[in-house]
Amino acid sequence: MKKVLNKQSIGFLIGIAVGLIVYLAPLSGINEKAQMDLALSLMTVVWWAFQIAQPAYIGGIYLMLLILTNVATPTQVFAGSWTKSIMWLVMGAYLIAGAVRESGLGERIAYAFIIKFVRSWTGIIVSIFALTFILALLIPHPWPRAFLIMSVMDVVATSAKMPQQDRAKLGLAVFAASCPLSGAFLTGDTSLNPLAIADSGKSVNFVQYFIYMGVPMIIAAIITMLLFLFLFKPTKKVTIDLDVLKAKQADQGAMTHKEIRVIVWLVIAIGLWLTSGITGIDVGWLTLIVALLMSLPVIGEVLTAKSWSGVPVNVLVFLTSAIAIGQVGDFTGMNKWIAQTILPSALPHNLYLLALVITVFAMIIHMFMGSVIAVMGITIPAIIAATSSLGVNPLAISLIVFSVVNLHYILPFHNLAILVGSDPETGGGYTQKDVMKLGIPLTAVMFIVALVEVFWFQLTGLL
Repeated sequence: MKKVLNKQSIGFLIGIAVGLIVYLAPLSGINEKAQMDLALSLMTVVWWAFQIAQPAYIGGIYLMLLILTNVATPTQVFAGSWTKSIMWLVMGAYLIAGAVRESGLGERIAYAFIIKFVRSWTGIIVSIFALTFILALLIPHPWPRAFLIMSVMDVVATSAKMPQQDRAKLGLAVFAASCPLSGAFLTGDTSLNPLAIADSGKSVNFVQYFIYMGVPMIIAAIITMLLFLFLFKPTKKVTIDLDVLKAKQADQGAMTHKEIRVIVWLVIAIGLWLTSGITGIDVGWLTLIVALLMSLPVIGEVLTAKSWSGVPVNVLVFLTSAIAIGQVGDFTGMNKWIAQTILPSALPHNLYLLALVITVFAMIIHMFMGSVIAVMGITIPAIIAATSSLGVNPLAISLIVFSVVNLHYILPFHNLAILVGSDPETGGGYTQKDVMKLGIPLTAVMFIVALVEVFWFQLTGLL
């Protein structure tokens, strides 16, 4: 019996119970489809929170139930994902990231940086954040980027003879750095950043996005880094054996033709991203076409048939389901009902006070729902609807909510990057206790970031 009633089994039953209670509850002001949508969404979120199965399986069940219960049509369910550029952007990003990783270019950059600048524990942590920022422009997805940096940090830890406890701290630093710095560039996290823009109903190009989000996210990263250095100290003095790192660097040999080709295509990709405001072409389509061209003979010869295995189907399914929560919620009226029920009837006109209210609301929803994408999908449309009479730019609202939710985590499941990094197989291996030690004080930083964004958005003309 004990084996049956484990965490996953209990979470499975709780999710069903929550769904039934919400569906059968006499809620006022909500139509039948919206109530069924709310019940299925909350059941799914509970299952994600308890990790009853791999997230994509849970998300797939949610998608099918939306269709089978006639809550939404297949077109409505998939309209926010596969008929737009976001899913194809994710595929292109994974292909490019795979090319950078498999060619050895990313590792070469990391070793060169560390050998030149890193000599201490503080230097290691600073290098993690610096490399994350640099590689955010070259590898358009946080997971492959973090895995690459983690592999290099593993060599650093070995050269310094670090105990496992300190290695785990490095792992947390790598994945914690990815949260703010992935938001600095539009292509920094191709599964979240374009979605935040899409949820606002507005559009921006690569340069505009960096103007709005670059400074706030760099400030958030610096605060996160300083907080990490204050909270996490090495168990013993760190002495890095540079000879080990130089040997690893020497093993790479001279730069290969494949690396040179990858550099050429990265320059082309970055050039296309930077000029997307002039050409008017969506960054998603540009990313995918660059990735596909890297497979052609003569001009490409970087990606092969095996490269497709680096595009995880489970991530695409999970992303589709998370997007559908907000998309279908808009069709059924669930988002509007949540806004009217939970948000205050009168929101402050002062932009700084409004940002604080939005921050509190977003964090409360995130505490229970967990999934960043799911929370964005529900919270952004709800707050935009609630603030429509205030004349506030929906894009500013969307970016504030995105920043708060993406930076906020108490437990690993609150942020998918943190959750992925906690798995020992990824090289992170940190514990839930480690995440809480950083996440709880980091919560106060969300308010600072929100206020900084209001100030910065006013300077840049977004507000």
